[in-house]
Amino acid sequence: MKKKNSLLAALFCASGLLLSCTTSTPEKEPVDYVNPYIGNISHMLVPTFPTIQLPNSLMRIYPTRGDYTTELLDGLPVIVTNHRERSAFRISVTQGDELSPIIPTTWDHEHITPYSYDVQIADNSIDVSMAVSHKSAIYEFRFQNPERPATVVLYSGNGEMERFDKDAIFVQGWQQISQNMRIYMFGIFDTAPTECGVLRDGKITDEAKAEGRRVAVAFRFPAGTESLRLTYGVSLISAEYADENIHHDSLLRHHIKDKRGYYDLEAMKQYGRETWNKALSAIQVVGGSEDQKTVLYTSFYRTMERPVCLSESNGQYFSGFDGQMHEDSSVPFYTDDWIWDTYRAAHPLRALLRPAEEEHIIASYLRMAEQMGTCWMPTFPEMTGDTRRMNSNHGVAMVADALYKGLQVDAEKAYEYCRRGIEEKTLAPWCGNPAGWIDEFYREHGYIPALREGEAETDPNVNGFEKRQPIAVTLGTAYDEWCLSRIADFLGRKDEAQHYLHLSYNYRNVWNPEMHFFHPKDRDGQFLPDFDYRFGGGIGARDAYDENNGWTYRWDVQHNFADLAQLMGGRKAMEQNLDRTFAEPMGRGKREFYEQLPDQTGNIGQFTMANEPSLHIPYIYNYAGAPWKTQKRVRQCLDTWFRNDVMGIPGDEDGGGLTSFAVFSSLGIYPVTPGFPVYNIGSPLFTEATLRLPDGKTFCIKAPGCSDENKYIQRATLNGQPWDKPWISHEDIIAGGTLVLEMGSRPNKEWGAAEGAAPPSAEKE
Repeated sequence: MKKKNSLLAALFCASGLLLSCTTSTPEKEPVDYVNPYIGNISHMLVPTFPTIQLPNSLMRIYPTRGDYTTELLDGLPVIVTNHRERSAFRISVTQGDELSPIIPTTWDHEHITPYSYDVQIADNSIDVSMAVSHKSAIYEFRFQNPERPATVVLYSGNGEMERFDKDAIFVQGWQQISQNMRIYMFGIFDTAPTECGVLRDGKITDEAKAEGRRVAVAFRFPAGTESLRLTYGVSLISAEYADENIHHDSLLRHHIKDKRGYYDLEAMKQYGRETWNKALSAIQVVGGSEDQKTVLYTSFYRTMERPVCLSESNGQYFSGFDGQMHEDSSVPFYTDDWIWDTYRAAHPLRALLRPAEEEHIIASYLRMAEQMGTCWMPTFPEMTGDTRRMNSNHGVAMVADALYKGLQVDAEKAYEYCRRGIEEKTLAPWCGNPAGWIDEFYREHGYIPALREGEAETDPNVNGFEKRQPIAVTLGTAYDEWCLSRIADFLGRKDEAQHYLHLSYNYRNVWNPEMHFFHPKDRDGQFLPDFDYRFGGGIGARDAYDENNGWTYRWDVQHNFADLAQLMGGRKAMEQNLDRTFAEPMGRGKREFYEQLPDQTGNIGQFTMANEPSLHIPYIYNYAGAPWKTQKRVRQCLDTWFRNDVMGIPGDEDGGGLTSFAVFSSLGIYPVTPGFPVYNIGSPLFTEATLRLPDGKTFCIKAPGCSDENKYIQRATLNGQPWDKPWISHEDIIAGGTLVLEMGSRPNKEWGAAEGAAPPSAEKE
């Protein structure tokens, strides 16, 4: 039968009866490769969420459910405030008689893009379609059974909801999201209801407004209503500003009113598509598989989820850092960024491809330091303020990295705020208090002391669950102090640069020369006895490390791998220790291992792909004289743990924390040491990748012969000249040009292996 059909097709084609002999499909654009569902089922802790949002915009939503397997939606979202949180406000749509503030509903045939949300709810009887702009959005509801009345309920968990006037096409409200911060909404229906008011005890009352917890207003529309549209804006200033944000949003003002005068959903979707496509087109690739392109562009989309821009009309914004509205800023204000996770690769990616935005983000963080009254650089800036989570003060790394990559930063102010954050604020994890006892000890002895077994905590700054994390804090602070030395040197402050460079070697104080691990040490300078580098340190290893065990923190010296190699006995010993990291068994069954170390998923031996302190480990072979093993490991990590499926993220994706690794590594480069303007070379997935730089220049990474088999670099040229280093400078990239990596199936173990070819490390003391 196939042969007969083929023959008929050929005859029709020859006679001109067919327009084309082949069936063509439209060429995919970058946005078409984004799959927001990747990672929607977690390996252990928190899944990724399929976020609908324009790049770094205040307006963002995702379905109101736990993960992809959750049976019911808890209404429909209005806006997600902080990363990972549920929506402030909810919308419920029903044609049933039973009403409540939130009406759980079934969902099916869901389709999500970065800019739109389509789903069937209520057992497939209501079609929902939604699109977002920067501070506004549109919902459209279509009813398959229009003979039944429809009701829309709008809910605030802790705040106020109000039907705005008797015509009842307007709704406004607010929800408290912190002690000093509210989020406001203002909405417009395109159809007037027959009944509306505050919802109480399942009934629509005549009341116009309700305030408190779990308050809702309901709008009932008559039988025969086939569709409804709700357009709404949000604001952190007032409901009036939320209304203005509908009309002042440039998209709404210029593009999306339809012939009836209401806002056009499809035009908003098209604008969102164009906006995302422009942002994602900064990277263009040729070759590779469809799945590899999907992972690349989905990962790139993830890096633009955060931080979010809070600026409203005329540059005004409300800051949770001082609880005030600010009116005089010409620079956009950004927040919601977990710097411990994102300084490693997400910020360097933005510094490379979106430098003006990175400049605004750093300027925002300097303003936060001032608004808090401490002049301490923030560590975990969220919508509601700085939550001071995790450990260390890695905002200094963002600043050092930006300065040495030519970005415009107020270096004097940044240096002072970074210095004060490190020296005046306690180093105790998850704490924003002034320095205490362990900080005095660190300044005197150069390490954070660990508690002996059974020893009581003596510093009130130490969190009872998070503990001291003595190795993680010592190593993280040593790196921060190196970054501070880089900023001081940039400013010409040579004495201060030398002072902080000296402190950047404090990791040596907790190096166990016999065991070749970083080992917790008590206040008397003694290593804790019989310490297990796999399982020592309690839940999350926090009595010693943080979220990861000693095998991960063995490599947490981002600024000085040359010195770490010497501590290990030379580059060959470092290579062997890396090999052992990837080969060492977990040591317990998975249940027991993850019960203690739930963040340490995505394992290859003791290496974990799932947590940010591990991201640079595959690249350390470049410092050990074995770049071919970096090429092997990077491909292994990408192929194993970053996939085009609902479990395709190995661990918690913290606003670009993990996915920026996938973006860089797929291209063939990675910023191992923020603060050095260089990128390690790995093994690209694509035969050609072009970076479209903001000044109109392009940098192309070509990998002739690249494939799953041909993952090893045979030789390289940079702009036509032989290149025998497993790294490249930021200056080389932004100048524009071409890096050619000729690929093969077997490693060239000599390429990039010379000791003088290794990527730079800190100056030797």
